[in-house]
Amino acid sequence: MSDKEYVYGGETGQHEKTGGPIDAGGQHIRGLETDPGSKLHRGLKARHISMIAIGGALGTGLIVGTGKALAQAGPGSLFISYLFVGGLVFMVMAALGEMAAWLPLHAGFTGYATRYCHPSLGFALGWCYLMKYLVITPNQLTAAALVIQYWVSPDKVNPGVFVAIFLVAILCINYFGGIKFFGEFEFWLSSFKVIVVIGIILFSLIIACGGGPNHDATGFRYWSNPGAFAELKGYSTGSLGRFLGFWSVMVNATFAYLGTELVGVTAGEAQNPRRTIPKAIRLTFYRILVFYCLSVLLVGMIVPYNSKELAFANAQSSKGASAASSPFVVAAQLAGVKVLPHIINASILVFVFSASNSDLYIASRTLYGLASDESAPAIFKRTDRRGVPYVALGTAALFACLAFMNVSSDSKTVFSYFVNLTTVFGLLAWISILVTHLYFIKARKAQNIPDTSMPFIAPQGYWGTVVALFFCCLICLTKNFTVFIHTKDTKFAYKDFITGYIGIPVYLIFLFGHMFYTKSRPVKPHEADFYTGKHIIDDEEAEYLANLQLDRAQSRGARKFYHRYVSWLF
Repeated sequence: MSDKEYVYGGETGQHEKTGGPIDAGGQHIRGLETDPGSKLHRGLKARHISMIAIGGALGTGLIVGTGKALAQAGPGSLFISYLFVGGLVFMVMAALGEMAAWLPLHAGFTGYATRYCHPSLGFALGWCYLMKYLVITPNQLTAAALVIQYWVSPDKVNPGVFVAIFLVAILCINYFGGIKFFGEFEFWLSSFKVIVVIGIILFSLIIACGGGPNHDATGFRYWSNPGAFAELKGYSTGSLGRFLGFWSVMVNATFAYLGTELVGVTAGEAQNPRRTIPKAIRLTFYRILVFYCLSVLLVGMIVPYNSKELAFANAQSSKGASAASSPFVVAAQLAGVKVLPHIINASILVFVFSASNSDLYIASRTLYGLASDESAPAIFKRTDRRGVPYVALGTAALFACLAFMNVSSDSKTVFSYFVNLTTVFGLLAWISILVTHLYFIKARKAQNIPDTSMPFIAPQGYWGTVVALFFCCLICLTKNFTVFIHTKDTKFAYKDFITGYIGIPVYLIFLFGHMFYTKSRPVKPHEADFYTGKHIIDDEEAEYLANLQLDRAQSRGARKFYHRYVSWLF
């Protein structure tokens, strides 16, 4: 297939609302489905999108992963890195939001890369992103089984039993309930996550102010003794050692934030996406920045980075996520609080279950998006009467059965290699989104589309996206930098090198292999298609706003109260 065969719609006439070309009757629009047999339903409300976006980033990385980062680099490095990467996250989200608000494609950011940048970029981005979530979903199911081992010994109940229970549960939620039930279920799970994190922040603040059983107000004591910046053990000392510690946590923070981009996947099923997607992105940025940055600031105030209890907790984290490996539980132990471990463990279980549920959703919609973008067999875009892509969902569920590999100790090591291999794909997705946004801006300016006609504009502009792209590439290339540093106590860890970086050549093989096979070419700025299919979204938006206005006019009681006083939050 040559690049000339990549069509999006017809070329006859001008649409009276958009000024763009009207789609030829019955012709498939690449990345935007109109056939009832392959069309997603827009059942996600504004509050669903907002809370799913938050819940996608609030995971065990915050409750458990921050302990290892604190021990590696100290509280100062931990706080600065999470603050800095939070800024990068916002620029990635804003770039995605600008494209999604203009034309919310069913193909997600795979479709944007194909339409505005290069068909091969869309192909590589979509397949690598899919590979990540086909492996991450069973990994989350395994983590849920490990969390339950805090209460139930694996000698009594085989972990495979819990894997099977959770797999059946998330499959039922994704299929039988449809998109509306999924959105409602994730809304309440994400709300629970937010409440837990707020509780942890309040708990940490009370401990730091001396409200614990030992009445010891730590304040910023641990920032001066043992210090705000720790040297990376085993590699270097002095300023270089502290910088290496800081950069190791920068990488940790980046992977903790991965998942925020899933709001782009939901664009194809969002009600009134022109409003809900940009608003969710703005709210998500501020909420995550507060939740993450405030949490890591406080944990650095209540736990010294050289604590023996923290070192023990980090040793436990290698066995799986549980309360025993959380730095907040360490803080509770130091302050004399007894009951917190069970509460934290129950919260981690909910966090992991929610993550596995949303990861299965992302895997199915990414495969659906690839089919819609003509980068996967068309069978994967088939939907039922409720708009559920059942073939794509069933395929993702089959891959989720990989979780049973972890029941066997022999296959557990092999599966861990797959997980390490695919984590870099999340960062490559950020890079691809930013590259696409640069092409989007160039094309928009070449075709004289003014800012006033855009539903949402990324505030960082062209050069802000360039800066974000530079740092994302830098972090991607240095994510396993310790394998390149040789000391008398360390050897070249070839397994870490391979699993840490092999994802990059896989991505490049997808990119250039597709480019070579299809003979596709980059999309020229003045030829980028901004309008095909746009009138479909415009008509859907007009119909939705008319129905919303009627609903508000007729609402009474609690519904009227919600529209007047609560809906603005989402």
